[in-house]
Amino acid sequence: MELTAEKLANMIDYACLKPNATEEDVLRFCQIAKKYRFKAAHILPTNLPIVVRQLKDSGINIGVPVGFPFGITFPEVKAFEAKKAVDMGAQEIDMVINIGALRSKRYKLVYEDIRGVVEAAKESIVKVILEIHYLSEEEIVKGCQISKEAGAHFVKTSTGFTPHELKVEEIRLMRRTVGPKMGVKAAGGIRDIDLCLSLIKAGANRIGTSRGDQLVEEFKEKYGGKVLLEEVEEKA
Repeated sequence: MELTAEKLANMIDYACLKPNATEEDVLRFCQIAKKYRFKAAHILPTNLPIVVRQLKDSGINIGVPVGFPFGITFPEVKAFEAKKAVDMGAQEIDMVINIGALRSKRYKLVYEDIRGVVEAAKESIVKVILEIHYLSEEEIVKGCQISKEAGAHFVKTSTGFTPHELKVEEIRLMRRTVGPKMGVKAAGGIRDIDLCLSLIKAGANRIGTSRGDQLVEEFKEKYGGKVLLEEVEEKA
């Protein structure tokens, strides 16, 4: 598969999720998103009105987190958050799974938690953040399976709020579990283009990062804006 700078940008969920981000930060974020034409721009819910105005007719999806960052709110609260965000103009919802419920094998609760958001989000894309830093391999697999059964469109590795160092094998595991049709989003600590490309090669079809512009520029500088993924040396 040939990857170009444009295709890479179209796989990036550019994020501005810091709680201390100012309105000026959000406006600058929107300008960068438009410059690089990222797949999606992910922002905190209260910044939705600004971003909807700034990205109108840009073709860039707008995403917001739900149950963020710990996933411990009531299922009906997550569903309300999702509906409110979609009604305000969000096309993508990244919800945090109930991590404790998953680890406690309360699978019915986990399923209903996700399903409620999927139904509330209507036609919008729903990604389930597993927060794999806290999970065993078995728990990652189970979280992926339940997310798929509940109708989510993607499984996602992390909120980016843990010190987890994302590994290529974790993406391979998630891709094997959900199969070829469901999305896999890699996020959390993707600091250089080599890791980014290795994750894509392993099965990620979305990359969540606050460094989207830097990754694209590094890609252009190192690979001349074009590379065959098969030829990329994998980073562990």
